Amino acid sequence: MILKQIVNNLQRSLRINSIHTCSVRLDDNQKKESPLKAMLDDAASFDDVRANNAQQKWATLPYLEGTKIRKQGDYFKQPKRDPRDTSILLFPGQGNQFVGMGKELLKFPVVRDLFELANYILGYDLLKLCIEGPKQKLDQTQYSQPAIMVTSLAAIERLKEERPKAIDNCVATAGFSLGEITALVFAGALGFERALQLVKIRGEAMQLASDVYRGGMATVLYRPDTNLNHALVQAKEWALASGAEQPVCQIATYAFPHCKVVSGSEEALTFLEKNYKELKMKRIKRLQVSGAFHTPLMEPAIKPFAKALEKSEVSDPVISVYSNVDGKVYRDANHIRRQLPKQIVKPVRWEQLLHTVYERDTDSYFPRTFECGPGTSLKAMLKEVNAKAWDQCFSIEA
Repeated sequence: MILKQIVNNLQRSLRINSIHTCSVRLDDNQKKESPLKAMLDDAASFDDVRANNAQQKWATLPYLEGTKIRKQGDYFKQPKRDPRDTSILLFPGQGNQFVGMGKELLKFPVVRDLFELANYILGYDLLKLCIEGPKQKLDQTQYSQPAIMVTSLAAIERLKEERPKAIDNCVATAGFSLGEITALVFAGALGFERALQLVKIRGEAMQLASDVYRGGMATVLYRPDTNLNHALVQAKEWALASGAEQPVCQIATYAFPHCKVVSGSEEALTFLEKNYKELKMKRIKRLQVSGAFHTPLMEPAIKPFAKALEKSEVSDPVISVYSNVDGKVYRDANHIRRQLPKQIVKPVRWEQLLHTVYERDTDSYFPRTFECGPGTSLKAMLKEVNAKAWDQCFSIEA
C-alpha cells in the first residue's frame, strides 16, 4: 500500500496538462491565408450544386439529405500564445554524474519518495550511491544511467517549487541520449516504474557491450580547416594496425559548430589524443563513460532493450518530444517503439535537434528553457547553437 501511494503521488507530481499543443512554433504574427487554402476548404462543399438544385431539382448529391459536410481544410486550431509564457525542458545524459548529486533536492518530500521507489525497483540504495559514491562505481554505465534519470526527475520538484508555471506551460521537451527516456517520462509516454526498469536494462546491456569491446568517448574541439573525417579514418586505421578486434572511430554526437563527440575503440582514441595537434584539433577530452556509445560497438545492447520496450506500455506523448536519432518530434507510441532502440547505436544529432526546437521567425520571442538534472552541459551547448534561446535558459541543478 505504501508503494502504491508513492506511485500515485509521483504520477500526480509528474503529470503534464494534456491540452498543451504538440508544436513549439509560436509565431508572433498571424500568417495570411493562402487563396489555395480557400479553394481547398470549399472543394467538397457542393454549395454551387445545392444552389442550382434548389431551383432545377436535377442533380443527385453524393451525401444523404441533412448530412453535415466537413470542409477539407477544417482542422483543430489552438489559440496563439506568447512564447515568453511557455517553457521547454531539457534533460542531461550520461557523463554529467558526480558524487553528491541529489543532496540539495532532499528537502522536497516527493524527492525522497522518488528515490525510495527507485531503490525498491533497482534492488540497491541509489540515493546513497548518488550522495556518497564511490565515484568509480557511480561512473559505471549500469549505475550512472538510473542515477541521472532519477536525479533529473527529482530536479523537476525543485523547478515546481521555484517556477510552478514552467511545468504548467511546458510545450516541448528533449533529452540528451539517456535523457530522452527521462523526457518521455515527463511527457507521459512512459510510466516512471517501467522507464526505470528500461534504463536498468539499457545500462546493464551497454555495460556488457563495453566489457566485450574496450572503447570510450571524447569531446573534440576543432578549427574550420580541420579535416575531422580524415582524422577519424586515420585513427581507425591505426586501431586496426594495433590489433583492435573492432576498429571503430566515428562521430557519436553533433554537439555544436566545431565541436563533436567522437566514440570508438580505445586504440583509436589514444591515437587522436597523441596526435591532435598534427590533426589540427584545438582540444580533445575524454568523457566519464565506460564504452563507445552510439556506435556499432553497442549493437549487442539493442536486442534486450528493444525486447523490453516492446513489452512495455507506451502512450502517445502529451507534449512534443524530440528524438536524438533525427532531431524530429515523436509522432506517437508506435514511433517511440521503433525509434528509441536505434538511439543506442546511432549518433546523437543534438545540434540539429536544437535548430528544430528553436526554429522561429527572427523577430519572434523565445520560450524559457530549463535544464533539469546534474550539470550544465546542455545550457552550454545551447549557447553555441542559439544565443537568443540561451539568453532565456536556466539550469535547475541537482
